[in-house]
Amino acid sequence: MINRILTHDQIQHIAKRIAYQIYETNVDEKEIVVAGINGGGDSFAKKIITVLKKITDAEIILCKVDMDKKNPLESGVSTSLKVEDYTNKSIVLVDDVLNSGTTLIYGTHHFLKTPIKQLKTAVLVNRNHKKYPIKADFKGISLSTSLNEHIKVDFEPKNNAVYLE
Repeated sequence: MINRILTHDQIQHIAKRIAYQIYETNVDEKEIVVAGINGGGDSFAKKIITVLKKITDAEIILCKVDMDKKNPLESGVSTSLKVEDYTNKSIVLVDDVLNSGTTLIYGTHHFLKTPIKQLKTAVLVNRNHKKYPIKADFKGISLSTSLNEHIKVDFEPKNNAVYLE
């Protein structure tokens, strides 16, 4: 059974709300790095960046974060930016779904090897099944789901949706 949890308009609204929260947290920053984790995190980060560019004069920098989500320890984490491009900057790490916390914790670990001003996390859906001590600073919705249920996020142009399967 598939249930639509979020519609396109609701996802747009969440991206806008999170962008404003990021702006409020970084109101004095000249540059903000928005780092999207490969897949849905990268797509959601781009939505947030679109809004941020309209509401702040700060330079908004997109950083793509790549890792094997099934085995990030072996694959390691790489970014589209060089280390010096995010050193001493404010970073927001973005993913679509926070499930166990594995991808966020490894992404966070990658950035914490470098001196930065601050690191915040943002997710569209928080599932509350964490096995690591990490939380989303900015979240769209929180769902208490069973472990057999699956969250599917579609970022189709003009038809974004989140489904519970």
